[in-house]
This record gives sequence, structure tokens and C-alpha cells, in this order.
Amino acid sequence: MTIKAHQFDHIVQKLQLQSRSSDHRLAWFEYEGKKVIRTRRSNKSGDLPFQKSMPKQLGLSPDEFRKAAACKLSRDEYIEILRRKGYLE
Repeated sequence: MTIKAHQFDHIVQKLQLQSRSSDHRLAWFEYEGKKVIRTRRSNKSGDLPFQKSMPKQLGLSPDEFRKAAACKLSRDEYIEILRRKGYLE
């Protein structure tokens, strides 16, 4: 799956990830005050490198990641996925 920078930014917004810019755009998911999941993207626009690692970094399967990129995954669904996979207690 090819993901563009703006799609990554939509995932960050939709799942309410915290983010900041440095050499890269860093994003992380906080749950009950703890950082649970982290990922990053290049600051360039267009197709992003390391796309194959992003789903794993976010705790998602490739299909779940496609759903998130299409803005069809809510924050509550994401929390349930992370809970089911053992990232959350």
C-alpha cells in the first residue's frame, strides 16, 4: 500500500495521536497518560518511505491500516484493536 503524507496526517488526526515535528514528523498514541504506540514520517510531501513498517508501529494489520488511511477507523475501534492485541490492559 502506498500512503501519502497527507493520509498519514489524517490518521494522526482521526486516531487523536499526539505529534510534533523535528527532523521527522513524530506521532504517538497516549492512553491513560502512557505512551503506547509510536511512529514517524518524513517531513517531505508525496509518497512516504518506510510504509511497510507503519502498520506494525501503529499496532495494526495491513488491512486495519488501509481502513485507517481511508478514514474508516475510529479512535474507539483503534483502542479496541490495541486492547485485543495486548498493547492496552
